Amino acid sequence: MSESKPRNPISRLFSLLWNAITWTRRVITNLLFLLIVVVVVAALSQRQSDELPNTFALELTPMGALVDERQALDALSALGGENSLHSETLVRDLVRSIDLARDDNRVSHLLLNLNYLNGGGISKLYEVAQSLERFKQSGKPVIAMADHYTQDRYYLASHADTIYLHDMGFVLLTGYGSYRLYYQEAIEKLGLNFHIFRAGKFKDAIEPYTRTDMSEASREHNRVWIHQLWDEYTTRVEALRQLEPGTVDQLISNSDQALASVGGDTSHLALKHGLTDKVLSRQQMRAELTELVGYDKDHDTYKSVDWYRYLKHHRQMPLPGKSYVALINAVGPIYDGEQPPGTVGSDTMVQLLSQVRQDTSLKALVIRIDSPGGSAFASEIIRAEIASIRDSGIPVYISMGSVAASGGYWMASAAEQIWALPTTITGSIGAFSLVPTFEDSLAKLGIYTDGVGTTPLADALNPTRSMTEETARLMQLSVDSIYQRFISTVAEARNLDIKTVDEIGQGRVWSGTSALELGLVDKLGTLHDTLHAAASAARLDKWEVKTISAPLTPMEEFLQHLDGVSIPLPTGVSQALTRWGYISRSLPDIPLGGPGDVMTYCIECQSH
Repeated sequence: MSESKPRNPISRLFSLLWNAITWTRRVITNLLFLLIVVVVVAALSQRQSDELPNTFALELTPMGALVDERQALDALSALGGENSLHSETLVRDLVRSIDLARDDNRVSHLLLNLNYLNGGGISKLYEVAQSLERFKQSGKPVIAMADHYTQDRYYLASHADTIYLHDMGFVLLTGYGSYRLYYQEAIEKLGLNFHIFRAGKFKDAIEPYTRTDMSEASREHNRVWIHQLWDEYTTRVEALRQLEPGTVDQLISNSDQALASVGGDTSHLALKHGLTDKVLSRQQMRAELTELVGYDKDHDTYKSVDWYRYLKHHRQMPLPGKSYVALINAVGPIYDGEQPPGTVGSDTMVQLLSQVRQDTSLKALVIRIDSPGGSAFASEIIRAEIASIRDSGIPVYISMGSVAASGGYWMASAAEQIWALPTTITGSIGAFSLVPTFEDSLAKLGIYTDGVGTTPLADALNPTRSMTEETARLMQLSVDSIYQRFISTVAEARNLDIKTVDEIGQGRVWSGTSALELGLVDKLGTLHDTLHAAASAARLDKWEVKTISAPLTPMEEFLQHLDGVSIPLPTGVSQALTRWGYISRSLPDIPLGGPGDVMTYCIECQSH
């Protein structure tokens, strides 16, 4: 009987490592399997009966940011549920649930729980607010409640009949601002060279790389639209709360004195100045709501139905034989090729538009644009496809969200009608290209580039070599050409002469109200209004909305089914991810494209 030879130490080490890897792989596989089982069980347990109570209050609890389209989900975000870094609420879902509740005799009250709303900008708030105004026409009360009211939260709360505030809470109103980081000195210290080419004196997307402060031209046009948005906010709030005009600005300007007059009590300050109606503890709020809407003994609280459950109850699948208005969301920066949700890809949009062309049940098309622009080439690809559908006889309407500027406006120009909100940021008709080179940075490290080429342009866009005057002239000519094409396209689409478009172009940003006066848009209204206008243009009496979106992969479908299922992450993991999310969102996000790409992009529009 032969004996096995003893293995040498290296073989034993590799064997131990391999066994450890195998054991780890099995553990991870088993944990993932158990996690999926937990998710499925949680999903099944959270699916409640379709039966709703005979009477109830509909409770709206928007989570995170209001958006027109959710960003692409990853597994961690989906499993995180409410702890997700990308917690988002679709504006259209909120609006639809409010509109359904208006005509639902079972709904006695509408409760706005705003504790988890992180914002979304005044334009998206305006859309939700308009649906609240339609709801109030039914005569049913709207009650807003929150521990604290940020500026965005308070805009929605002001549309309620009654506003509850926690007795240790506050209403924080600060006004609007547009501020950026400027990198010129840092760029010089690092030896970087940014070669700037632009068309339009107000096209200030490149200023952070060339200045240490805002130019007067930039300050001039930004001051106009930002004050228009703030006037819309304050005028609306003061009218709804029956406050004297100028009350909000006066309170902000004298906030330290006003707070001192009430001994630093922020909730009392809000009550004293008519910003809230009642200051209550959570227990008092719960007791008052229970008295108003009834008692739910199963949950030991007031009788209400969550809006998400309510919307699922009313979810309808597209039925054959019916007529539909197609809705396509174009949200985020514009790039070439295929792109995930949260960005606009030229090929992705062409595919979606192709679905509209092929589906005979679609009688009209509304494209919701919420984009600061991006690639000029990609914008033109999309515009041409939209024009092709319009020319085929299908009414094509644009609904502008928070922003439809630069490339966003370029593709919008192909529509039969353009609708904007009063607070939409649009225009920014201009073009630029930004080409960095690093020859001076490398020289500081003792690194140089040299060689030979067959023509003077052989190294034209080599980032390690300085840019020649010939290359710079070519780049500027290209940018000027794109700008001329942009204004010519707009002039033809809007029946304006090129000189007029050039005057209102130059990269200047306009509010929706100003854009209407200038002829850049046709009407002011919400997505709800635009859908009805498109249906009317198609002569539809009975119709539904069908959202056209890219097909989901099996994994994306699974993640979508997790929507609404919350599996809390460990506190440490959640906090670490939250910190990373804050840091990553703070970094500059400018879609510069590839070397030499010409961009039509509005940097100041990103956060509005």
